Amino acid sequence: MTDLAMWAEATAGLSAAGGVGLAKVRAPRAYWTLIGLPATVARLGFSYRPTMDVCGLTVQPSGLRAFMTRNVARRQVQPVPPKIRRVRGTSTGLRVTLRLPAGLEPADVAAASERLRHAWGVHAVTVVETKPGFIELRMTGYDVLRRVRMPRKAVPHDMIVPVALRDDGTAFERDYRKAPMALTLGANGSGKSMYQRNLIKGLAQLPVALVGVDCKRGVEQSAYAPRLSALVTTPDAAASLLAVLVAEMEDRFDLLSRFGVSDVWELPAERRPVPVVVLVDEVAELFLISSRKDEERREKIVTALIRLAQMARAVGIHLEVCGQRFGSDLGKGATMLRAQLTGRVVHRVNDKQTAEMGLADIAPDAVPAASTIPMERPGTAVAADTSGGWSKIRTPAISRDEVVGVCRAYAYLVPDLPFLEPFRPDAPAEVPADGPSLIKPRPVTE
Repeated sequence: MTDLAMWAEATAGLSAAGGVGLAKVRAPRAYWTLIGLPATVARLGFSYRPTMDVCGLTVQPSGLRAFMTRNVARRQVQPVPPKIRRVRGTSTGLRVTLRLPAGLEPADVAAASERLRHAWGVHAVTVVETKPGFIELRMTGYDVLRRVRMPRKAVPHDMIVPVALRDDGTAFERDYRKAPMALTLGANGSGKSMYQRNLIKGLAQLPVALVGVDCKRGVEQSAYAPRLSALVTTPDAAASLLAVLVAEMEDRFDLLSRFGVSDVWELPAERRPVPVVVLVDEVAELFLISSRKDEERREKIVTALIRLAQMARAVGIHLEVCGQRFGSDLGKGATMLRAQLTGRVVHRVNDKQTAEMGLADIAPDAVPAASTIPMERPGTAVAADTSGGWSKIRTPAISRDEVVGVCRAYAYLVPDLPFLEPFRPDAPAEVPADGPSLIKPRPVTE
């Protein structure tokens, strides 16, 4: 009987251990909430001061504090670590708010983030400055990019489109008010098209005009025709469309001048023109030429793109440029255009130079991270902007049919813009599903 009870206890213990291990792999969010979070909080509480000390994140106390410690508390004076102000658990990690003592800056803590990650046994530690003197340690308990699940609150609104998940568990949002122009780079199979799908899916739900430039004969964007205000599939048509957009930009500047404002969002709502987002699928097709007779067309395209990138933000026209490579080897004007694109998203690339083209001028520290994205992680990218900050992101996998369904559902949001009417694509008619006929057959009589 004793042996039977011992075997039952051993079997139960093994089953529990196996269940915990299975949950860690199959349900990491539940595992973190039930087991990982309490263990990390306990580890943080017991080892915080010595960990900060060995990581070089402590400073000598002020003279008054040292005096009080020696003469009132009768204790030995020790270096002071950042003071914990708040500890908050999330479904993906842990947020710890710290008050930095005099002599420490956020960059000091960010430089030691890898050591803190190993000391506390978490997947990643990101340092975010919340206000002067305060930082937030965003700890991720597990690899949230392995199986992407967007937060429930991440919905398109006010020219802000959530398109991916950051490695700290927060949503990466494409904010057209803050970064009106953007560049997305990536090799074949890197997930660049998936990023564009998520972007179109979000934009389709907003009251904006979507303009597609797909010089691969429309194979990428033609399916989204129900929601597109314009679509061009050849360089010649692209040159005509961009010329029309430049003319529209000038008309909108005249409107701003009449109202005495400098931005389209300062206009009254009833007089505010509809925002326009231009989606360029493969920018190299607009630069490359096969003969001398194409050079004039190329000059028109490049000049129009540069003018739009430089000035169109104020009038609500935005550029979303995608490509595999975007450097000076494309020809005159490429570097100048790239310099105007504020937001940068770089997926897996074929060479380090391409990563440097997208990131070296705004976030040099992000180049090594973009150069080491594995092939088995499509959709993973490095997102940066001109502030110098960067983060690793991954877009959720969605099917093309899902995006097409969203475009059809929100086709009523296509604005009435006469200047884009010549470029309006023919939306394919929906084929009714097979079903029982409602017409009763009548026999033919002679």
